[in-house]
Amino acid sequence: MKKIAIVYWSGTGNTEAMAEAVLKGAKEAGADAALYTPETFDPAATGKYDTLAFGCPAMGAEVLEEEIFEPLFAKCEPGLSGKSIGLFGSYGWGDGEWMRSWEDRCKDAGAFLACDSVICCEAPDDAALAACEAMGKTLA
Repeated sequence: MKKIAIVYWSGTGNTEAMAEAVLKGAKEAGADAALYTPETFDPAATGKYDTLAFGCPAMGAEVLEEEIFEPLFAKCEPGLSGKSIGLFGSYGWGDGEWMRSWEDRCKDAGAFLACDSVICCEAPDDAALAACEAMGKTLA
């Protein structure tokens, strides 16, 4: 049974709904999965998980949330080498540039993207939630 951490930040609840769908898919596939916010996840624990999923919406000029999530993710980055991960989040403008930059950053850290990242404009629709559940199953 794989142990999965799903770490997310959500300002409006959109990314939280996506995180819950990833969790649902992972648990349905038999994984030992848990949700964490930046306040509850210890970056030093990254190595204790078989796989990780990270969720953050686009903020500002299509960047990760800078006050809470970015500092946490920067602390997790050194532990991502060789890890299978998934990325997800919502946006309200732009074209998803923040996700492409985040994917490149993860690859540069040595992580393997286990599946396509999931992004949606504003609140996740049924298709986005289904894609998040599929991500959870893939990570499991």
